[in-house]
Amino acid sequence: MSLRAKASAFFFGILILLTGNAFAETNPTLDAITERGQVNVCIWPDYFSITYLSPRTQQLEGIDIDLSQALATDLGVNVNYVKTHFGRFMDDLEAGKCDVAMFGVGNTEARRQRIAFTEPYLASNMYAVTTQNHPFIKRWQDIDQKGVIVCVQRGTYMESAMRKSLKHATLTTVRKPNERELEVLSGRADVFITDYPYGQKMIHVYDWAELLAPPGKTKQFQYAYAVAKGDTKWLARMEQFVSDIKQDGRLETAAANNNLSPIIITE
Repeated sequence: MSLRAKASAFFFGILILLTGNAFAETNPTLDAITERGQVNVCIWPDYFSITYLSPRTQQLEGIDIDLSQALATDLGVNVNYVKTHFGRFMDDLEAGKCDVAMFGVGNTEARRQRIAFTEPYLASNMYAVTTQNHPFIKRWQDIDQKGVIVCVQRGTYMESAMRKSLKHATLTTVRKPNERELEVLSGRADVFITDYPYGQKMIHVYDWAELLAPPGKTKQFQYAYAVAKGDTKWLARMEQFVSDIKQDGRLETAAANNNLSPIIITE
C-alpha cells in the first residue's frame, strides 16, 4: 500500500471513529425536547396531591406538578401536560406522546418489562377506604372475612397484592379509579384499596369516607418517573434530576406543600 493510501485509510478510520462517537453521544429525546422548546409530561389529573385538577380552581396541583415544572426549568424549556391514566400511559410513552410519566407511577415488575424507571422518590403502604357507618368493618383486620367484597382498580399493584393476600374476602375490579368509591358508596363493595395520596383525597373531599390504615407496614410500593426504553441518555438525565431534587431540598419542599412528607424517599 502506498504512503498516500495508508494516510487516506488512517484519516478515514479517524473519521469513522469520530462519527461513531458523535452518534454515541446523541440524546434523541433531549434533542427533541430542546428543539420543540417543551417537555411533554404524562399525568393523570385525578391523583390527589400528585397531579390533581382542582375542581375549585380548575388548576393542576400536586407534588408532580411542582416537580415537573422544576424539571422544565432545569431543561430550559416549557412543560406540556398530556392527560393519560394507568391503563394507557405505557402506550403513550412508547408512542412518543410524552417524554416522561410523572404522576406517582408504581415501579412494578410487569411495567419494567415495557418501560424504564428512575430511582424512586415516594413509597406508600396500602390503605382501605370504607364508609363511616359500615356495620362491621372498623379496622384493617376486619377486611379479610367471608362475605366482604374488596374493590381495586384493574391493573394496579393493589390488585396483585390483594390477590395474593386475601384468603376469605372476595376481590372485585373496576376499570376507572373513581369507580372504586362508587362501588363502596353504593354498597356493591365494602372497601376499596388505595395508597396514601388517594386515601388523603377521600377523607379530604368526602364526608362519608373512613380511611383504614394497616396495623403495621404492608408491602412498600415505590413510585418513580417512567420513560420509554431505548434512550439511555434521557433516562440518565431523569436520574440526575431525581438525585438533584433529593439533594437540593426541592423534593422535601414539594412534598411538604402537598402534605406528602411522610412518604418521600430522600436517599
